[in-house]
Amino acid sequence: MLVPIFTLKLNHKINPRMVAIGKYDGIHPCLTAATQAGKVFIHNPHTRGQRPAAHRLSQSTQDSDISLLNINQAVSCLTAGTLGPNTTGHTLLVGSQTNLLAYDVHDNTDIFYKEVTDGANAIVLGELGDIQYPLAIIGGNCALQGFDFEGNDQFWTVTGDNVRSLVLCDFTADGKNELLVGSEDFDIRVFREDELVTEMAENETVTSLCHMHGSRFGYALANGTVGVYDRTARYWRIKSKNHAMSIHAFDLNDDGVVELITGWSNGKIDARSDRTGEVIFKDNFSSSVAGVVEGDYRMDGQIQLICSSVEGEVRGYLPASKEMKGNLMDASVEQDLIRELSQRKQNLILELRNYEENAKALPGVSEGESKMGVIPANTQLQTALSVRRATESQRAHIELNISTPNETIIRAVLIFAEGIFEGESHVVHPSVQNLSGCVRVPIIPPKDIPVDLHIKAFVGGKTSTQFHVFEITRQLPRFSMYDLSVDPSATQPTGKVTFSINDRPQRVVMWLNQNFLLPEGIDSPDITFTTLRAGGLLKINMQPSGEVDEFHSVHQKLTAAMADHSNYIRNMLVQAEDARLMGDWRNMKKRFIELYDLNRDLINEYKIRSNNHNALLARLKSVNRAIQRAGRLRGGGQNNVITACRDAIKNNNINALFKIMRAGTASS
Repeated sequence: MLVPIFTLKLNHKINPRMVAIGKYDGIHPCLTAATQAGKVFIHNPHTRGQRPAAHRLSQSTQDSDISLLNINQAVSCLTAGTLGPNTTGHTLLVGSQTNLLAYDVHDNTDIFYKEVTDGANAIVLGELGDIQYPLAIIGGNCALQGFDFEGNDQFWTVTGDNVRSLVLCDFTADGKNELLVGSEDFDIRVFREDELVTEMAENETVTSLCHMHGSRFGYALANGTVGVYDRTARYWRIKSKNHAMSIHAFDLNDDGVVELITGWSNGKIDARSDRTGEVIFKDNFSSSVAGVVEGDYRMDGQIQLICSSVEGEVRGYLPASKEMKGNLMDASVEQDLIRELSQRKQNLILELRNYEENAKALPGVSEGESKMGVIPANTQLQTALSVRRATESQRAHIELNISTPNETIIRAVLIFAEGIFEGESHVVHPSVQNLSGCVRVPIIPPKDIPVDLHIKAFVGGKTSTQFHVFEITRQLPRFSMYDLSVDPSATQPTGKVTFSINDRPQRVVMWLNQNFLLPEGIDSPDITFTTLRAGGLLKINMQPSGEVDEFHSVHQKLTAAMADHSNYIRNMLVQAEDARLMGDWRNMKKRFIELYDLNRDLINEYKIRSNNHNALLARLKSVNRAIQRAGRLRGGGQNNVITACRDAIKNNNINALFKIMRAGTASS
């Protein structure tokens, strides 16, 4: 639980997601926020009476504790923290769509002022990877850029779409920070400096990210969703009709584990367990929340959670003491709990009544049995997915077919799917005249991501008034909007990408069957698809190759060619000597010219053979090193593994070689 300990009324409106706490003199924390008039205000109640020098910073006429920093253009992001290696106080960083300003508030001077052509939609300050000094990293139009304390560009890379949120955390648990990037293409990407480590697909723009602890982080989407990831695994998520304006990690119950604090567009503040998403505290502002930060604002040695609204109201909270926790249950929380328990009671009473009525109807199997919802014991819910191309009356789509195997009918179907339907749910309720045991639902995935379809169907007899609820989950493959192409005359793709993978064709075939909707299983990786979104072709072709085998083949061909040339040389020498003895100088000269040309060809072939042999040795060394490593992994069984690998190579059994190196035996 949190206890409110102070409230401030500032006479400045605050831009959402543009709130920070900075110790600009190294001692006193100052609340800093962007206003709608192209200014940044700095609230410092600790050093009253000290007026700033006349540069960018000026004193507010409405509040003596507030100084104003004139940016003269719309502020798009800001943060504060330690940037320079030898600086005492924090640096204020303010981004706009054209520039980034690093400002020393204490000395009232610019540290640097850099033009940023891609804009600055989000900003984070901290250490990244092996880069020596902290960086001010900004995310703009598909680009990420990092500046050091002198304004030098130390980091630059690109990402998939406009950046909306950034956070630094040790995602890979290697002791170094990675950069997490949320963007408008619904993806959360993880960068180790300029290397893309992984990405998580969401179903809306990622507006906020915050580090919680370890590799765990919170996120918020533009559609009102908030949740928590641990690396690539999502722990939980909830969705609200309101928008999450700011998220922050704070230990509100003093148990050593932070909770996810969320400020909402309707003015609500709530705290949720990082493990379950359960609400354990909430409060309300009269207007939308602008930002949630933390700091020792009272300078009493206790870190407070500081929440501010867009109207300039600021509240500070502290975790409640153990003595107070039992008395701080908010009245609204009690009412919500009572309401939830009452609803649960009504549902249980209704369910019990249905069971009792069904029990009365079962012994006699009377006329009313169908009305009571009694259905055959073999009733099952069956689902099938198929690709449907566009027609004159309907767009291209995936058809979900839901059916029962007997005379029962499906009265209604509810489908819950993330990122496909508006509101993430879809209801199909056929009219009484069209009731049957089959319901077809068109699905159009907006992106190539795997989606779980959670299906609930109401099944009963044709005259039933009560229905059984069947639940089933079916996964929509990642590339479901691609149809198998059967038109050989179609124009082939003009562009292509060629790359090597260390896998067998059978593994690629397995991947194709798992990620595409194919009418029946395929046995070859050579296949062509038509994309239903744009109508273009996707052609996949795989050619297995083995470099060692190729070099062996070339070596054998060159050896055979040299043997043929050697026999030809013997014949040329005999013919030349015969011509000399017979005094046939013209034929003798002709034979020696042919011998000269043949010798030159032999020398060139020897060079080719020598280069091929060296390349073959290099590849064999690589294979031998891999075998040695595989043997070391087996400890006492090292000699057996090496011997088995040698035998597999002698027998040219590459599949057995791979199995031995992976598992230590060819029989696994």
